[in-house]
Amino acid sequence: MMFAQHNKKDSKLDLITAESKADIDNWIAKYPADQKQSAVMAALRIVQDQNGGYLTQDLIEAVAEYLEMQPIAVYEVATFYSMYEMKPVGKHKICVCTNISCMLCGSDEVVDHLQNKLGIKLGETTEDGKFTLKEVECLGACVGAPMLQIGEEYFENLTPQKLDEIIDKLD
Repeated sequence: MMFAQHNKKDSKLDLITAESKADIDNWIAKYPADQKQSAVMAALRIVQDQNGGYLTQDLIEAVAEYLEMQPIAVYEVATFYSMYEMKPVGKHKICVCTNISCMLCGSDEVVDHLQNKLGIKLGETTEDGKFTLKEVECLGACVGAPMLQIGEEYFENLTPQKLDEIIDKLD
């Protein structure tokens, strides 16, 4: 993906809503005035949420412009961390931890059960756009392994029965 330098006439700032800019500004205020780029992770999350759960090249460039960063530096962050999506995701993004603690406690069975129940593989979205199944590294809840995250909620000590209950409750 190539990023071009933009003139003022090519500004992408209008892609970020006023509400999102205010939220980003709250994060910028947490850092020294000359370190506004430190808010890049929060800014990406904010614009991703604004855009229905995924980032576009234009949104990445808008964040770069807003934080006065090189677009490639923002793109590097967006593509490194698993919480950022570069393509549309389902209404419910199911992030299954497959790191060592979860693996030892049965994350393979969790993945298998979800793939069978939803009819998709890791990295895919159901045809109706309701679910995306994603493999992620440690979510920091090893004591509750195996576990997964949907939205901002963690589900721990998973069994096939618990998985069915969780999925069946989602609209």
